[in-house]
Order: sequence, then structure tokens, then C-alpha cells
Amino acid sequence: MEERAGLKIRVFGDPVLRKRAGLVKEVDSGCRNILSHMAQLMYEASGIGLAAPQVGINQAMIVVDAGSGLYKLINPKITAREGRQALEEGCLSVPGVCIKVNRAMRVVVEALDENSKAIKIDAEGLFACVLQHEIDHLKGKLIVDYASFLDKLKIKNKLSKLEKRVKDEVPKSETESCKLQL
Repeated sequence: MEERAGLKIRVFGDPVLRKRAGLVKEVDSGCRNILSHMAQLMYEASGIGLAAPQVGINQAMIVVDAGSGLYKLINPKITAREGRQALEEGCLSVPGVCIKVNRAMRVVVEALDENSKAIKIDAEGLFACVLQHEIDHLKGKLIVDYASFLDKLKIKNKLSKLEKRVKDEVPKSETESCKLQL
């Protein structure tokens, strides 16, 4: 992965992925810069969502583009959930692993945009899935936490290799292993 302003996508085994992100107290040019670099990294990795912990920043910020434009969200929180859907998800921080995850079909998310303006998003389907996935990252939760016992056995070796990996770059073939890269 190409780095932007010192940011790189962290992979499974990096402790930052398991920490709860702190709330952003003030939206400033630093936040806007980080969000812009996160969006660039997400697009370069062919992802549709990226959370700040995935680039080593312990703050509640996400970027999402599920096909209807780029959203840069600060301190996002889910205020309503409805329905059920199960999609096979991949994760830029867990390359080579796909897990079927049950999530709400519709969510309402409240956040700040990059200009400190309060926004409310009513999302359904894929967009709702991506928002839930990225907000999970802010809580230190990964797709592997949703894996069944059998799935955990199947991915055990892949996860071990990721944890032991020393190199910074993830081979492209591994990042494209799942249709839905979040």
C-alpha cells in the first residue's frame, strides 16, 4: 500500500486495531487532512470504507464511499437499527479473509462532517453495512469477531500469518480476495 502523509493501512495483529477510538474534540485542519489522506488510501486499496484506527490513528473518524459519493464522518454513532441482512465482508486490515456478517438492513447514523456540521444519515443495504463495519473499527471490533467456530478454524492459519507479518506492504492478490473490501 502506498503511504499518504505517513499513513498506512494496518493489518490484523497490530494492537491499534483493537483499541477503542477516542472522540474528536475539535474538528480542525489536521482532522480534515487525515480524512483526505484516508480517502486516498481507501480508493488506492479498492476499498469502500476506512476507519482512522486502520491507519494507526486512535480517533473516531471514518471515510465511506459505497457508490453514492464520499462521506467523511467524525464521531459517528448509530442511533437506530432496523431489519437484518447478511453479507460476506472483507476488510482492508484483514486481507485474504472473508466472513459472512449479520447486520442491520437499515441504520441511522449521526456524526459531524469535516466542517463540524452535524449530519444525520439514513442508510440501507450496502451503505448501512459499510457504516456499521467502519463504526465497529472505532470500537476495536473486527470482522473476525463475527466468525463462527468453524470459520475461525478455517481462517486460523491466515490470521497467524498476518500477525507474524513484518513487511509493510500487503500483496494486491490478498487485498482482492473478497468482493466487499471495507
